Amino acid sequence: MKPPVAQLAYLSFGVSKLDDWERFAVEVLGLQISERFDDGFDLRLDSHQRRFRIRQSSADDLQLIGWQAADSDSFNALQKRLEKSGAQPQLASESLRQERGVERLLLFHDPAGIACELALGHQSAAEDFESTQVPGGFVGEELGLGHLVVTSRDQAKSEAFYQETLGFGFSDRIACEIYGFDVNLAFFHTNKRHHSLAVGGRLEKNIHHFLLEAQNMDEVGRAYDRCIKARLPIMNTLGRHPNDQMFSFYAMTPSGFQFEFGWGGRIIEPATHRPDAFDRISDWGHHPPIVLAPRRKS
Repeated sequence: MKPPVAQLAYLSFGVSKLDDWERFAVEVLGLQISERFDDGFDLRLDSHQRRFRIRQSSADDLQLIGWQAADSDSFNALQKRLEKSGAQPQLASESLRQERGVERLLLFHDPAGIACELALGHQSAAEDFESTQVPGGFVGEELGLGHLVVTSRDQAKSEAFYQETLGFGFSDRIACEIYGFDVNLAFFHTNKRHHSLAVGGRLEKNIHHFLLEAQNMDEVGRAYDRCIKARLPIMNTLGRHPNDQMFSFYAMTPSGFQFEFGWGGRIIEPATHRPDAFDRISDWGHHPPIVLAPRRKS
């Protein structure tokens, strides 16, 4: 039985520095502006017209998660499950549905209060995706935008909501201590991508990071170089995760939350996947650069 949610369709960020975000998104990440608005712009990374909504706001945070339903029956079933869960889903106005370019659109919030949308269908771009910075392109299409890690008020409640109400598959869990911080992350899949979502504990913002996955390994190195040249803070050096096997690094967006840029993510079979538990974030690497700084002589 396939998951009722097909993929992570789009994310919306409210940002205070639109010009910085445009340079960052296009020149560092290698995304393409698909449409401009008075208060921001949309970005794409594949054939979808919209993978990111960037809008002017003082929030500097994730403001919306867009999920795409697998089909009409799945949309109907999810609407009923959301109603039963007490999430109080609302069908979007006709104008908002048309703005998203989808057949149907449902609005709700997750237990942490993060606004979510469930869309049936998606709007395709009129032209092929092209990126001067990432000529090899990104892993997207039926696997979705990538993944994101979100906050929770009650982690068990959020995990249950995504698994039991939205029908996500449980991929695995990482629980460990890293550089003095306790980590407890639950990972969930909606398709063959190892995870489209991870849920952790309380954060200052709604989001810890989002991931973009390149089609080849060298694109990760080139993106790493671009971040250094742009003087973006590197949060974790190059490394590989044990669960999704992603080779990646982490750096800071202009809004104070992180992004992960990677390659080689694990593909699973949702119907037969067996969850595991890990006691480490990385098999190697992913060190905060501050630990690599030379010690001062006393």
